[in-house]
Amino acid sequence: MFSIHGITGQTFRGSLEHLIQVPGVFAARHARGINREGEELGAEFELARRRVRDDKDRESDPRYAAAAAAYAKSLRPDTQREAVRHAYQVMSRAVLTLRGDDTAETAWRRLTARGVRQAPVLEPARGVVGLVSERELLTVIDLEGKTPTGGLQRPVREVMLSPVVCADPVTDIRRIARVLLDSGLTAVPVVDAAGELAGIVSRGDILRAALADPPLSLWI
Repeated sequence: MFSIHGITGQTFRGSLEHLIQVPGVFAARHARGINREGEELGAEFELARRRVRDDKDRESDPRYAAAAAAYAKSLRPDTQREAVRHAYQVMSRAVLTLRGDDTAETAWRRLTARGVRQAPVLEPARGVVGLVSERELLTVIDLEGKTPTGGLQRPVREVMLSPVVCADPVTDIRRIARVLLDSGLTAVPVVDAAGELAGIVSRGDILRAALADPPLSLWI
Protein backbone atom coordinates (compact mmCIF):
# COMPACT_ATOMS: atom_id res chain seq x y z
CA MET A 1 0.00 0.00 0.00
CA PHE A 2 1.27 3.46 -0.93
CA SER A 3 0.42 7.01 0.11
CA ILE A 4 1.34 10.48 -1.07
CA HIS A 5 2.37 13.11 1.47
CA GLY A 6 2.97 16.82 0.92
CA ILE A 7 2.76 20.18 2.62
CA THR A 8 -1.03 19.88 2.84
CA GLY A 9 -0.83 16.43 4.42
CA GLN A 10 -1.76 13.05 3.00
CA THR A 11 -3.49 13.39 -0.35
CA PHE A 12 -3.63 9.77 -1.51
CA ARG A 13 -3.65 6.24 -0.15
CA GLY A 14 -4.08 3.12 -2.23
CA SER A 15 -2.54 0.26 -4.17
CA LEU A 16 0.13 0.47 -6.86
CA GLU A 17 -2.60 0.04 -9.48
CA HIS A 18 -4.28 3.21 -8.25
CA LEU A 19 -1.01 5.04 -7.62
CA ILE A 20 0.03 4.83 -11.26
CA GLN A 21 -3.16 6.65 -12.22
CA VAL A 22 -2.32 9.70 -10.11
CA PRO A 23 -1.22 12.49 -12.49
CA GLY A 24 2.44 13.43 -12.25
CA VAL A 25 3.61 10.53 -10.09
CA PHE A 26 5.26 8.69 -12.96
CA ALA A 27 6.17 11.46 -15.37
CA ALA A 28 8.02 9.13 -17.71
CA ARG A 29 5.28 6.51 -17.86
CA HIS A 30 1.75 6.44 -19.22
CA ALA A 31 -0.69 5.27 -16.59
CA ARG A 32 -2.48 2.04 -17.39
CA GLY A 33 -4.65 -0.41 -15.55
CA ILE A 34 -3.23 -3.68 -14.27
CA ASN A 35 -5.57 -6.59 -14.70
CA ARG A 36 -3.91 -9.05 -12.36
CA GLU A 37 -1.30 -9.31 -9.64
CA GLY A 38 2.22 -9.26 -11.06
CA GLU A 39 1.32 -7.94 -14.51
CA GLU A 40 3.42 -4.85 -13.87
CA LEU A 41 6.49 -7.11 -13.87
CA GLY A 42 6.11 -7.94 -17.56
CA ALA A 43 8.07 -10.81 -19.07
CA GLU A 44 9.84 -11.57 -15.79
CA PHE A 45 6.51 -12.33 -14.14
CA GLU A 46 5.47 -14.68 -16.92
CA LEU A 47 8.74 -16.60 -16.64
CA ALA A 48 8.35 -16.85 -12.86
CA ARG A 49 4.76 -18.06 -13.27
CA ARG A 50 5.91 -20.83 -15.60
CA ARG A 51 8.64 -21.82 -13.12
CA VAL A 52 6.04 -22.11 -10.35
CA ARG A 53 3.85 -24.28 -12.57
CA ASP A 54 6.81 -26.51 -13.46
CA ASP A 55 7.72 -26.81 -9.78
CA LYS A 56 4.20 -27.97 -8.96
CA ASP A 57 4.45 -30.64 -11.68
CA ARG A 58 7.72 -31.90 -10.19
CA GLU A 59 6.30 -31.94 -6.68
CA SER A 60 3.57 -34.34 -7.79
CA ASP A 61 6.28 -36.92 -8.63
CA PRO A 62 6.79 -39.27 -5.60
CA ARG A 63 10.53 -39.44 -6.31
CA TYR A 64 10.78 -35.67 -6.09
CA ALA A 65 8.85 -35.62 -2.81
CA ALA A 66 11.18 -38.22 -1.27
CA ALA A 67 14.30 -36.34 -2.40
CA ALA A 68 12.92 -33.01 -1.16
CA ALA A 69 12.13 -34.51 2.25
CA ALA A 70 15.67 -35.91 2.55
CA TYR A 71 17.15 -32.55 1.60
CA ALA A 72 14.95 -30.67 4.08
CA LYS A 73 16.09 -33.00 6.87
CA SER A 74 19.72 -32.26 6.03
CA LEU A 75 19.30 -28.49 6.32
CA ARG A 76 20.86 -26.87 9.35
CA PRO A 77 18.40 -25.00 11.66
CA ASP A 78 20.05 -21.63 11.01
CA THR A 79 19.09 -21.78 7.33
CA GLN A 80 15.40 -21.69 8.21
CA ARG A 81 14.79 -17.96 8.07
CA GLU A 82 11.84 -15.83 7.11
CA ALA A 83 11.89 -14.86 3.44
CA VAL A 84 12.38 -11.15 2.81
CA ARG A 85 9.29 -9.69 1.15
CA HIS A 86 8.26 -6.43 2.80
CA ALA A 87 9.52 -2.91 3.37
CA TYR A 88 9.95 -3.27 7.14
CA GLN A 89 12.43 -6.11 6.57
CA VAL A 90 14.87 -4.04 4.52
CA MET A 91 14.20 -0.42 5.44
CA SER A 92 16.73 1.75 7.23
CA ARG A 93 15.30 2.76 10.61
CA ALA A 94 17.92 5.29 11.70
CA VAL A 95 16.71 7.88 9.22
CA LEU A 96 18.34 11.26 8.70
CA THR A 97 15.54 13.83 8.51
CA LEU A 98 15.50 17.51 7.59
CA ARG A 99 13.16 20.42 8.25
CA GLY A 100 11.67 22.65 5.61
CA ASP A 101 13.43 25.70 7.01
CA ASP A 102 16.87 24.06 7.01
CA THR A 103 19.18 25.69 4.49
CA ALA A 104 20.53 23.97 1.41
CA GLU A 105 24.00 24.19 2.96
CA THR A 106 22.82 22.46 6.15
CA ALA A 107 21.10 19.76 4.13
CA TRP A 108 24.18 19.15 1.97
CA ARG A 109 26.53 18.94 4.93
CA ARG A 110 24.25 16.59 6.86
CA LEU A 111 23.79 14.28 3.88
CA THR A 112 27.53 14.22 3.31
CA ALA A 113 28.32 13.60 6.97
CA ARG A 114 25.93 10.63 7.13
CA GLY A 115 27.02 9.24 3.75
CA VAL A 116 23.45 9.14 2.40
CA ARG A 117 22.00 10.63 -0.77
CA GLN A 118 18.52 11.64 0.37
CA ALA A 119 16.47 12.51 3.44
CA PRO A 120 12.75 12.89 4.18
CA VAL A 121 11.62 16.40 5.11
CA LEU A 122 9.41 16.58 8.21
CA GLU A 123 7.23 19.35 9.57
CA PRO A 124 5.65 19.49 13.05
CA ALA A 125 2.07 18.16 13.09
CA ARG A 126 2.33 17.25 9.39
CA GLY A 127 4.87 14.46 9.33
CA VAL A 128 6.52 13.77 5.99
CA VAL A 129 6.06 16.67 3.57
CA GLY A 130 8.77 15.93 1.02
CA LEU A 131 12.06 14.32 0.11
CA VAL A 132 15.32 16.08 -0.70
CA SER A 133 18.32 14.45 -2.36
CA GLU A 134 21.72 15.52 -3.65
CA ARG A 135 20.14 15.92 -7.07
CA GLU A 136 17.69 18.60 -5.90
CA LEU A 137 20.33 20.40 -3.83
CA LEU A 138 22.68 20.59 -6.81
CA THR A 139 20.05 22.59 -8.69
CA VAL A 140 20.60 25.52 -6.29
CA ILE A 141 24.18 25.15 -5.05
CA ASP A 142 27.54 24.85 -6.76
CA LEU A 143 30.51 22.78 -5.69
CA GLU A 144 34.12 23.84 -5.67
CA GLY A 145 35.79 20.52 -5.04
CA LYS A 146 33.74 19.24 -2.12
CA THR A 147 32.87 22.70 -0.81
CA PRO A 148 29.31 23.93 -1.51
CA THR A 149 28.99 27.52 -2.75
CA GLY A 150 26.16 29.69 -4.07
CA GLY A 151 22.52 29.33 -3.08
CA LEU A 152 23.52 28.06 0.34
CA GLN A 153 20.77 29.91 2.22
CA ARG A 154 17.87 28.64 0.10
CA PRO A 155 15.44 26.76 2.38
CA VAL A 156 14.96 23.07 1.79
CA ARG A 157 11.22 23.54 1.25
CA GLU A 158 12.00 25.45 -1.96
CA VAL A 159 13.98 22.61 -3.51
CA MET A 160 12.51 19.40 -2.04
CA LEU A 161 10.33 16.98 -3.96
CA SER A 162 6.78 17.44 -2.74
CA PRO A 163 4.38 15.71 -2.62
CA VAL A 164 6.31 12.45 -2.25
CA VAL A 165 5.27 8.80 -2.54
CA CYS A 166 5.49 6.85 0.74
CA ALA A 167 4.94 3.16 1.50
CA ASP A 168 3.41 1.15 4.33
CA PRO A 169 5.77 -1.11 6.33
CA VAL A 170 4.22 -4.25 4.80
CA THR A 171 4.40 -3.06 1.19
CA ASP A 172 5.79 -5.70 -1.19
CA ILE A 173 9.41 -4.94 -2.12
CA ARG A 174 8.65 -5.69 -5.77
CA ARG A 175 6.16 -2.85 -5.82
CA ILE A 176 8.54 -0.43 -4.14
CA ALA A 177 11.17 -1.35 -6.76
CA ARG A 178 8.57 -0.60 -9.46
CA VAL A 179 7.86 2.82 -7.97
CA LEU A 180 11.58 3.65 -7.72
CA LEU A 181 12.15 2.68 -11.34
CA ASP A 182 9.11 4.42 -12.80
CA SER A 183 9.25 7.61 -10.73
CA GLY A 184 13.01 8.11 -10.76
CA LEU A 185 13.00 8.45 -6.96
CA THR A 186 16.13 7.38 -5.10
CA ALA A 187 14.17 6.23 -2.04
CA VAL A 188 10.66 5.85 -0.63
CA PRO A 189 9.88 6.93 2.96
CA VAL A 190 8.00 4.33 5.00
CA VAL A 191 5.15 5.61 7.18
CA ASP A 192 3.05 3.68 9.71
CA ALA A 193 -0.73 3.64 10.12
CA ALA A 194 -0.58 6.87 12.14
CA GLY A 195 1.36 8.64 9.39
CA GLU A 196 4.59 8.65 11.42
CA LEU A 197 7.90 8.10 9.67
CA ALA A 198 9.06 4.52 10.39
CA GLY A 199 12.01 4.23 8.01
CA ILE A 200 13.15 4.63 4.44
CA VAL A 201 13.77 2.15 1.61
CA SER A 202 16.41 3.14 -0.93
CA ARG A 203 17.61 1.32 -4.01
CA GLY A 204 20.71 0.44 -2.02
CA ASP A 205 18.63 -1.18 0.75
CA ILE A 206 16.96 -3.50 -1.76
CA LEU A 207 20.27 -4.41 -3.42
CA ARG A 208 21.94 -5.07 -0.06
CA ALA A 209 19.10 -7.37 0.94
CA ALA A 210 19.40 -9.24 -2.36
CA LEU A 211 23.14 -9.75 -1.85
CA ALA A 212 23.48 -10.27 1.88
CA ASP A 213 20.22 -11.58 3.30
CA PRO A 214 18.80 -14.50 1.30
CA PRO A 215 16.22 -15.92 1.00
CA LEU A 216 14.82 -12.88 -0.77
CA SER A 217 11.38 -13.43 -2.26
CA LEU A 218 11.17 -11.00 -5.16
CA TRP A 219 9.61 -13.00 -7.97
CA ILE A 220 7.54 -15.78 -6.43
